[in-house]
Amino acid sequence: MDPLTSAAASGMRTSLESLDLLANNLANTQTNGYKVDREFYDMYTSADALAGGENDPTQMPDIIKNWTDFSQGSLQQTSNPLDFAVGGEGFFAVNGPGGNTLYTRNGSFRLSPTGQLTTQDGYAVRDVNGNPVQLDPTQPITVDTTGAITQGGQTVAQLQVASFADLSQLSKQGTTYFRFNGQAADIKRAPGEVEQGKVEGSNVTPAESAVRLVTVMRQFEMLQKAISIGTDMNHQAIEEVARSGQ
Repeated sequence: MDPLTSAAASGMRTSLESLDLLANNLANTQTNGYKVDREFYDMYTSADALAGGENDPTQMPDIIKNWTDFSQGSLQQTSNPLDFAVGGEGFFAVNGPGGNTLYTRNGSFRLSPTGQLTTQDGYAVRDVNGNPVQLDPTQPITVDTTGAITQGGQTVAQLQVASFADLSQLSKQGTTYFRFNGQAADIKRAPGEVEQGKVEGSNVTPAESAVRLVTVMRQFEMLQKAISIGTDMNHQAIEEVARSGQ
């Protein structure tokens, strides 16, 4: 494959990856607590080319990793006493599948029939001691800015709101959950304030994402055209060689 076609094909591959990522972001514009994903580009050079010899080192565009933008989304008033948002830094801790601890900014919770505070997916919300938050369904629920839950004039639990020294150690698990891959010592009490009766919206900017989606689609079309031109040029070159050999 000639350098033009190779570079264009590599660009098309990265464009397809970008389109998938952008489409997923746009699909989650209305998802509470969703954090937008972005791509990080670099130039790829093959190991054989770097080794020298007769091959010229041809560089091609490549997405070396995706990264998550953890900037805060807008806090939306719901007046639902089981909706919570963290103003500033912090994640709610929940018991994920297999007993693994997951973290989320989506504080749209509910009460199970047994009075356990859970996410909409049924994951138990954890208190500061790592236990599921158990409440009395018949009593009003009040939560202060520290996450302390009061019922009947008594503090019955405190939400575990965690922050992390290195957010790059968080990996997405589904749409709004994260797993922390670092050390337990790097998990700390979050400085953010819990706000009852609010939820955090997605931090996707629809207009920006739509513009980028259109831009990447146009890039993809241009690269398709480049491959078509390169193919025609190769055909013409082969035909010229064939004629000169007659």
